[in-house]
Amino acid sequence: MRGLRAAIGFLTILPAGRRGPATDLSRAPAWFPVVGLLLGAIVAGVDVFIRLAYAIPWIPARGGELEFLLTGYREFPFFLEGVVLVAVLAMLTRGLHLDGLADTYDALAGGHDQERRLEILRDPHVGAFGVVAVVLLLLAKVSALVALPGESRLWTIALVPCLSRWAILVVMDRFPYVRREGLGTPFLRRGSRGSLLAGSVVAVVATVVLTGPVGLVLVAAAGLIAGAVGMWAKRRIGGVTGDIYGAACETSEAAVLVLAVAITLGDPGALGSPLLALLDAYA
Repeated sequence: MRGLRAAIGFLTILPAGRRGPATDLSRAPAWFPVVGLLLGAIVAGVDVFIRLAYAIPWIPARGGELEFLLTGYREFPFFLEGVVLVAVLAMLTRGLHLDGLADTYDALAGGHDQERRLEILRDPHVGAFGVVAVVLLLLAKVSALVALPGESRLWTIALVPCLSRWAILVVMDRFPYVRREGLGTPFLRRGSRGSLLAGSVVAVVATVVLTGPVGLVLVAAAGLIAGAVGMWAKRRIGGVTGDIYGAACETSEAAVLVLAVAITLGDPGALGSPLLALLDAYA
């Protein structure tokens, strides 16, 4: 469990006990999707709390009381709710991945050669490319959260942080780390293949449980988007860094949310959890 504590301590502001030795960080990547599930559960809980605060008196709901708990709410300023949820996730992660996203776009889009791009990645200042990337990504997340239908909303919110943290493992495994020492170096000391396999099991099982087989499209999308970010970095700087991991996480997270909206346009319940039907059957 030291790997789990290390993953929680590194990826979140949540208490995880005393910071362990560097060897614990090498065990942490396999737990990244689990930490993502924890973050998703917290954000989904905030979403339920906000909507319950605005719930109208009970009315009959098609799927029974449980479905009403998740979807039967009066009108709420949904854009504001989306902002709150995105802010909560950013706060829980200390903006770690957003910082990596900004640095990545500043370096890969703005540097004129490999050496300069690596220098920009180390620079704590944020340039125009980074600001634009962060703003557009946050707008995409908020807009997608606003558009998610109630029938699939809770389950998607809970799942997406898991898939975006799993996406980091894809980049770790597929692309070389370009620095001898860096933020991501301790995570690679035990190799990446085992972490990817263990994390993939968690990601796939969580997806099927929370969103059903249709949700596997989201898993594929997270992996492809993360791979595209890694490929871009490899072409520009010869490999990846810790900032690239953060950019892959954030970019895949936004892309998966947008894709979830597209999937549910025709069928609002397309990403509803199979557990909902089972619980309603025994309610």
